[in-house]
Formats: sequence, structure tokens, C-alpha cells
Amino acid sequence: MVKQCLCLVGSLLFAFTVVHTVNAETIPEVENSHFTTEDIVSDLVMPTIDKRVIKEYKGDDLFGWEWQRIVGIKYNNNHSYDIDVKINIPSKDNNDIEDLVKVRVSPSCDSEKINKQKCNHDFNIEIIDYKHLSR
Repeated sequence: MVKQCLCLVGSLLFAFTVVHTVNAETIPEVENSHFTTEDIVSDLVMPTIDKRVIKEYKGDDLFGWEWQRIVGIKYNNNHSYDIDVKINIPSKDNNDIEDLVKVRVSPSCDSEKINKQKCNHDFNIEIIDYKHLSR
């Protein structure tokens, strides 16, 4: 009798218990991703350039801007780099604008291998020059 009651209670418990299944979300793995040095530089300086473009064209009806290419890189003796970047600014009237932006990237001078007399700055990215090539 006890055995039958336990079987009945167990069967009822099993019948009324909701069974949940969970599917784990899969994250696609990046395989064979290809990127260039220019992609890395672009990721570093893009936010700084973006702020300057917004400042330069404030009030104008623009779609945004597009990275064209790096046209020059110069090493400075204080452990910084001047990078010339050509950008394209599309407009609604199809008269695209080309600008040249000179960005200074100053890596940190934390290493003991770097001459501290010439290099005494923290990591910094700043716009040195902004030229409107076509407007």
C-alpha cells in the first residue's frame, strides 16, 4: 500500500512539473579575420576626428563622414606620430567635400627604454591641423 501511494505521488509530481528546456546562445567565432595597420589607426583616431568634423560643420546638413586613407605618417623625436588622414564628407547635393586632418598620436612614455628627457607625456590623441581641400 505504501509503495503504491509513493508511486502515485511520484507520478502526480512528475506529471504536474513543468519541464523547461534552455538553449544556450552561441556566439559566432571570428575566424580568419583580416585587418590592416590602417584599420587599427582608424579605430584609435576616429573618435577624435569625429568630434572635430562635428565642430567644423556644425549647422550644415551633412550625412556624416567617411575615412578615405592615411596619406602620411611622420615620427617626431618626442615619441609621437603625426598622421595625415584624408576624409570624405558626403552632402545631400552630391557635392562631396574632401578634408585633410592631421592627428598627433602620443603613446605613453611608461617604458624604461624610452628617453624620459624627450618623452614626458601620457597617451594622447589630438588634432594638429584641419584643412578643407574642397568646399
